[in-house]
Amino acid sequence: MSKINTIAAIDIGTTKIVAIVGTRDEKGNVNVLGFGVAPSKGVSRGSVQNVGEVSSAIKQAVQNCHRSSGVVFRNVFVGIAGQNIRTIETSHTKFISTSFISQNDIDELTKEVYNLNKETGEEIIHVIPQSYTVDNHSVGLNPVGCSGKSLGGTFYVVIGRANAVQKLRQAIEMAGLQVVKIVLQSIASGDAVLTNDEKEVGTLVADIGAGTTDVAIYQDKVLRNISVIPFGGNSITEDIKTACQILSRQAELLKIQHAAAIPDSNSDKTLVVINSERRSGKEVSLADIAAITSARMDEIVAGIANVLNESKYGDRISQIAITGGGSRLKSLTTLVKYRLGKEVEQMKPRNFSAESCPKLFNVEYSTAVGLLVKGIEYMENYWESVKGGDNEQGDVNSEDSKQVGANSPSGEKKAEKKKEKKPGFMSWVNDRLKSFFAEDENASKL
Repeated sequence: MSKINTIAAIDIGTTKIVAIVGTRDEKGNVNVLGFGVAPSKGVSRGSVQNVGEVSSAIKQAVQNCHRSSGVVFRNVFVGIAGQNIRTIETSHTKFISTSFISQNDIDELTKEVYNLNKETGEEIIHVIPQSYTVDNHSVGLNPVGCSGKSLGGTFYVVIGRANAVQKLRQAIEMAGLQVVKIVLQSIASGDAVLTNDEKEVGTLVADIGAGTTDVAIYQDKVLRNISVIPFGGNSITEDIKTACQILSRQAELLKIQHAAAIPDSNSDKTLVVINSERRSGKEVSLADIAAITSARMDEIVAGIANVLNESKYGDRISQIAITGGGSRLKSLTTLVKYRLGKEVEQMKPRNFSAESCPKLFNVEYSTAVGLLVKGIEYMENYWESVKGGDNEQGDVNSEDSKQVGANSPSGEKKAEKKKEKKPGFMSWVNDRLKSFFAEDENASKL
């Protein structure tokens, strides 16, 4: 396994922005060195609306991360929300010049897909192989070594919408950072909470955030479907606020303390809420809170069920994994199991160490942890391709100081061709990398 330097990631959410930094230790474990959180401003349903406000919040989160970890970084992996992308499934075939399929043939086929199906200003975020054929015969996901004259593939392509990608990059750059690669948040969450076995048997991941609920379906260890439901935990808060005519912070507190996906026997009790110092207390019925909450959660769960039913993998899904801050709602797992008829589990991020950051093992940090994991994997695959697995990585591997940034490919669109494993496919980024390594090397000495 190639040794990599420190990697950093930014999770831009509706209610909070998280900066996280870490590496992979000598035992192969992802080790979080520190993280920082800042209240999110200028973000609506996971989308950047006010670039300046988001940039300021990113700076604050990065400063907090630096205080937590002692690590200075400039280059980052950043998440993009599900409502800012579109997906297509496409097939592509190419003739090969040799008798047997090689990894280079797969890389070249994937490279051609990156150049297809993209409108002006859009950015291809991920190209995910679904299956391959050799001479029109299905060979699953591993065609290397098969004999034939043509290689075909079906791909699930994730494309970032032009305006959303532009604002995301602007916010990162205004904060003094540089985007290495944009990663879909739902993919990051899935990698943070699922094992390979769970991806193989078939699992739907519902990441219930503040603004939206991102849904991802895995089967045979492959991401098969992505969707977004335009409601999340904040939808419940806003419903309570509007119906009860109270402040947002009071509605949020009521949701945390008393709301449940399924009403309980205490729903007929009342609760006194003090609206402000200038107004008398106001009684709010817990029965009303229960009705409001269950109605909105029924809508969200119905959306998850619709995604499952409309996908061609619905009958092959064995379990539902719920994560994200919204998954904390009382009795939610019971409701989802009842509505969908599947085993349901609330899943926290795992398979990493964070001795100084125990808070990260909570469901609301699944995306942030997943972005870090994806960043580490991306750089490992990059170094495998350009160094042939050599553990020495030149300037990237400076041990002179702990303050080393995330040394990685430039933020150009072409750097998004992830996990390409042949030097010929990745060599074009080599020159671009040198300038980035120099930048972070200089930053580490500040």
